[in-house]
Amino acid sequence: MTLELRNVTKRVGVDMHIHDTSLTLASSGFNILLGATNAGKTTLIKMMAGLERPTSGEIWFNGQNVTGISPQKRNISLVHQFFVNYPSMSVYDNIASPLRVARVGRKEIERRVGEAAELLRLTPYLKRRPAELSGGQQQRTALARAIVKDSGLVLLDEPLANLDYKLREELRDQLPGLFAGRGAIVVYATSEPSEALMLGGHTATVMAGMVTQFGETGTIYRAPQDVATAQVFSDPPINLTKAIKRGGEIDLGTTRLKASGPIATRPDGPYTLGIRPHFVTSAAQSPDAAPISGVVQVTELTGAESIAHFEMGGSIWVAQSPGVHAYAIGEHHEFWVDPAGCIFFDAQGALVAA
Repeated sequence: MTLELRNVTKRVGVDMHIHDTSLTLASSGFNILLGATNAGKTTLIKMMAGLERPTSGEIWFNGQNVTGISPQKRNISLVHQFFVNYPSMSVYDNIASPLRVARVGRKEIERRVGEAAELLRLTPYLKRRPAELSGGQQQRTALARAIVKDSGLVLLDEPLANLDYKLREELRDQLPGLFAGRGAIVVYATSEPSEALMLGGHTATVMAGMVTQFGETGTIYRAPQDVATAQVFSDPPINLTKAIKRGGEIDLGTTRLKASGPIATRPDGPYTLGIRPHFVTSAAQSPDAAPISGVVQVTELTGAESIAHFEMGGSIWVAQSPGVHAYAIGEHHEFWVDPAGCIFFDAQGALVAA
């Protein structure tokens, strides 16, 4: 299976929703569209599905130009973040509906619905109607309908966004296995970098209607090709600061970091540093860590971690420390920066490779 976007754009009135985009998606594993709300993920999904036609450019699926072909004539499955099930039908009939439209035989429908229900633990609920299900069971029903159709292209538009935390974790763990080995291209839209990392595969980072980078998920996280991609792929927000490397030191203005290891071989001169929050902590995490300090503005507790947004030198920084820390709003607090976590960008915001 292949899916390719060739110089696709989408304009609505005077607004450009999707800028010129060319993208060839991976044929195995997940293809993740990662970006904030209104970045353009859903518009891309709709164009891939045939629900919206590009203003210009073409969409090719399995060597065929499908740009003008309706969704009904494409072998696709689409799951939204909202529970889209037929309220008057049983769970069984909801799952079976695309097979009946395709005029699949009764025994084959029974087999495929049974397999999908078993995979998604829906077997006890097959006679119920959607209104009798929990939110997680309703979304599992929608996913079962996508699986049973055996589509060549599966589009998942933030399918877990409206579920509670426990259900999201449970389904997120199941998803790669549900679609593994089915021979389908799977596209998964999310606004959460952590979700992209958990699902793996390949990621396209999307910002303001532009795909800033596409590639293996872990590679993009470790080496974003520009500042925009680093911002998309960081939650809490990545810290960005001007710095000058001189010999064995990196001068941040407020402190100096030791330029050891691979950093020591970088040319001297000005850079923009990207430092993800987990490299800014309440206690030194490495011998080379250097102290910085600022006034705490906002605090967050996320289970085993504490997050502090603090003002330093006119900029807001974010620290993410393991454990529970009693930060006080307005308090002047010391943090430690680990230079091993620095990502180097040039004056134009492009990654400077090690």
